[in-house]
Amino acid sequence: MLCPLSSLPIFFVVHRNWLNWAQVLDCIEDIGLEALAACCKDLTELRVFPSNPYGAEPNVSLTERGLVSVSDGCPKLQSVLYFCRQMTNAALVTIAKNRPSMTCFRLCIIEPRAPDYQTLQPLDLGFGGIVENNKDLRRLSLSGLLTDRVFEYIGTYTKKLEMLSVAFAGDSDLGLHHVLSGREKLCKLEIRDCPFGDKALLANAAKLETMRSLWMSSCSVSFRACKLLGQKMPRLNVEVIDERGPPDLRPESCPVEKLYIYRTIAGPRFDMPGFVWTMDEDSVLRFS
Repeated sequence: MLCPLSSLPIFFVVHRNWLNWAQVLDCIEDIGLEALAACCKDLTELRVFPSNPYGAEPNVSLTERGLVSVSDGCPKLQSVLYFCRQMTNAALVTIAKNRPSMTCFRLCIIEPRAPDYQTLQPLDLGFGGIVENNKDLRRLSLSGLLTDRVFEYIGTYTKKLEMLSVAFAGDSDLGLHHVLSGREKLCKLEIRDCPFGDKALLANAAKLETMRSLWMSSCSVSFRACKLLGQKMPRLNVEVIDERGPPDLRPESCPVEKLYIYRTIAGPRFDMPGFVWTMDEDSVLRFS
């Protein structure tokens, strides 16, 4: 169900106690999620999307309280996608302890690098609680103010993690190193606007051959590192995506706009648009 009216979803969930999957807009607000938690004991998946993601000021009353209520009232909950504007470490730890059997947890705080709004601290401890308590977690999306410490938690506890999405997080290459060096089952990694660069990527190049794909956008990976990776790992397609023009027209130390790495048995593809360059052995020689 996806409804723009706050009263209608509340009415709906109160009269649909067999519901096991819910997709709603944030105008359901905390009170609507509390009604859902009280009535829908078979709920396994919750998705809450923003009704006005680009609005400067929140126009609905949706906070961490709604998600805490669902985690407490829905014992079968396994999958969460939750857009909101504020979160606390305490709420995340409570959610993790309420529902330690979740396999998918995707939290999208609309304001980048938003801290715990009560303590102004990073949300490392909260997400640490999520990954420590949910041993079967397979999909995770991070947001909010996060340091390298959260990636240490991920590297330590998420033995079954398959998909990870990260944006505006971390302090250094150490964060990426924790993720790539410890996750045996990781197959898809998406990173945006993080300070991860050449050192961790090249040091963990062998791990990339066991994954399906790695996407990096607006990070600190240089064109030189992309060329080295393409030369070092011929079984990977290493694609530089840069709409500013050919990357060899700038110093090799300049970061690329986007990097897409994926496993291949067919070799480089030939259907790329003009702003995509493949870093295979031939192209490395051509760009040298």
